[in-house]
Amino acid sequence: MDTPVESVKPVKTVNVGICGLGTVGSGTFNLLIENAALLANRAQATLRCSHVGARRDNPACDLGGVTVSRDIFDVVRDPDVDIIVELIGGTTDALELTYAAIRAGKHVVTANKAMIAEFGNDIFALAREHGVCVRYEAAVAGGIPIIKALREGLAGNRIEWLAGIINGTGNFILSEMRDKGRDFADVLAEAQALGYAEADPTFDVEGIDAAHKLAILASIAFGMPLHMNGVYTEGITRLQPVDVRYAAELGYRIKHLGIARRTGQGVELRVHPTLIPQERLLANVDGVMNAVLVEGDAVGPTLYYGAGAGAQPTASAVVADLVDLARHISVGQSDRVPALGVADAAVESLPLVPMEQVETIWYLRIQAQDKPGVMSQVANILSARDISIESLIQKAPRPGQSHVAVVVLTNLALQSNMDSAVQALEALDTIHGDIIRLRAETLDG
Repeated sequence: MDTPVESVKPVKTVNVGICGLGTVGSGTFNLLIENAALLANRAQATLRCSHVGARRDNPACDLGGVTVSRDIFDVVRDPDVDIIVELIGGTTDALELTYAAIRAGKHVVTANKAMIAEFGNDIFALAREHGVCVRYEAAVAGGIPIIKALREGLAGNRIEWLAGIINGTGNFILSEMRDKGRDFADVLAEAQALGYAEADPTFDVEGIDAAHKLAILASIAFGMPLHMNGVYTEGITRLQPVDVRYAAELGYRIKHLGIARRTGQGVELRVHPTLIPQERLLANVDGVMNAVLVEGDAVGPTLYYGAGAGAQPTASAVVADLVDLARHISVGQSDRVPALGVADAAVESLPLVPMEQVETIWYLRIQAQDKPGVMSQVANILSARDISIESLIQKAPRPGQSHVAVVVLTNLALQSNMDSAVQALEALDTIHGDIIRLRAETLDG
């Protein structure tokens, strides 16, 4: 039998102003109403949405008794509003709204990963100056509480690395390509029809969305300022079903990962398609789901899995931030750990590692002439650059074929060495076309 939770009588009403009443905004508004009693008990304050700023009403929300403004800045100007929830997206009006709210002495909750990743350093500096908090749990991985896990649950750990599937659209595409052998363009069209991908899917399929989220995660994990411009970003648009099949034959699955790793040289920040062993839990995260694997020095590997988008999952993260802030307002509880973006001497000693100095395992698909001596040429070029071959697949040619696919999986090799090797290989008369190369990670420390 569950032990009843002792009821705590709320001592204060905390007024919330929601700006943006789209998918996430409406989900947040309704969750505040549906779980009002539970939230009041946890926040030790009554959370009340008193003002909504939106260009149009949303039929999913009953706005009776709520002040509604078409000018979102009216919500900031409302003296009764304690917390501004920014859910309009983008980095123009949203940024101006956030700055205005901070200067007005109001706390801010946002789901805007682009704004935080690109302007977070300035936002947090201004928030400290004005003595307010900015919370952003919903900016990364939707309903997965990964921000709180890094800032609080793993606060006793030195984070060594993290790797995440942090874009559901890309993960859906790769899952379909693997399971059904479909082409990228075909699956993308379905993702758009299902609402998983935007009409312009560039941010998702080119890795920009994941790069925004990785910059935020790395800043928290390693106590460093945001470095969005330092994230190496590579998309999935060039992936072909044949590479998905060869990866499976080698015992790997391809995922579009965001990876942040602490090394002796500094911090690696990179987003790219990655082969990972098929027995890893992260390799088995499919469809539109998200997951983040974090390695701490004390706890070891921990995995955080769940819905990375959608009205209710994202609203769950927004409301969690509202509960934290309401408790802070009601009983004076301050942040338990340093806020993102606070620099110190230790932070400054962690530079970003240039990609040419990053060391990974490599997958290569080479179209080579079917004649003796070609593989010896390939092996010699790789060996001369300190690259050794771990596994190799070479299929017999079909009738009339002059070139065959040779797939090579290497041991760890520097990107600079691999760049040089690929250039030399592509210059050979026995090699046809461009060499396809992908990185691989074992994710075992």
